[in-house]
Parts: sequence; C-alpha cells; structure tokens
Amino acid sequence: MSRIGKKPVDLPGGVTATISGQTVEIKGPKGVLTFKATDDVTLAVEDNAVSVTPRGSSKRAKQQWGMSRTQIANCVTGVTEGFKKELEINGVGYRATMQGSNVLKLALGYSHDVLFDVPEGITVTAPKQTQIFVEGIDRQQVGEVAAKIREWRKPEPYKGKGIKYKDEYIFRKEGKSK
Repeated sequence: MSRIGKKPVDLPGGVTATISGQTVEIKGPKGVLTFKATDDVTLAVEDNAVSVTPRGSSKRAKQQWGMSRTQIANCVTGVTEGFKKELEINGVGYRATMQGSNVLKLALGYSHDVLFDVPEGITVTAPKQTQIFVEGIDRQQVGEVAAKIREWRKPEPYKGKGIKYKDEYIFRKEGKSK
C-alpha cells in the first residue's frame, strides 16, 4: 500500500480541479497546469480534494498510484505558491546578468559569454552578479532550466569554482602534494 497515494490532495481556496478521462486540469491564482495520468489509476474529485486509487494490484499500478498523487500535489502547489531554485556562482570573473527579460548572459571563464534563452513560463532573475533565481509554476520545468544553467560550468572540487545550487555541498579535494 502506498502511504503517499492514500492521502487525498486538498485543494486550497481559489483552486479548482476538473477531471476529463485521465487528465486533471488545475486552475489557480498563478495559472493552469494539467497532468495526464496513466490507465493504472482512477482519479476523482471529492470534498474539495483530488483522490487517486489504483486499478488492480499489479506492481505498476502501485507505482503509478503514489507518483500520480505526487504529480497532482505538485500542480496544486505550483498554481498557488510556485517553485523557485536558487543558484550561486563562485569564481573570479564569473558573473550573470539579464539581457532584456528572457536572455541570461553568463561570463564563466570561456572565451565568449554564454547567452541562455529562458523558456516560456519560466522567470529568471539575477539580483546580484553571483546569484540566479529560477521561478515558475511547473516544478519539472523549473528544475530542468536550473540544471541546464548549472551544466554550463559545474562546480569543481579543488577550488569550488562554478555554478551550484544554493543548498548544495561541494566535496572539496586536496590538491597535489610535493
């Protein structure tokens, strides 16, 4: 039994959920998100909450049960609060600035500046030259954009230079000894 899947997803005030077939559409103050569940689960809206139940007792149905409930909960959180990832830049001369509203300019020690186009539905801000905030309502898309930005210069273990998540710990190595 899925301990996560058993709990219904409560819908706070101002959030509505409509189910058509295996698709859940959640509308809230920040926007609209949809999630298409597999045929292994049954979706229902009862008492201002979305409940997910498995169809059958197969292993796949049990796996999809908890995953579907979590995806719906992420949609509800996204349309009410949104998601945010914070990145830090470490290194001499490494910096980030915004060009317009949808292009992030990164100086990361390459012979050229990296221009990163921000996808639709995501907001990227650089309040300081060493900080980047990625915000949006879709958790998967926010994480993917943050990972793509981090990919340009991953933190290295000797000096810690590069782009890292704010709460990430970089295991430091000792350099060569004589």
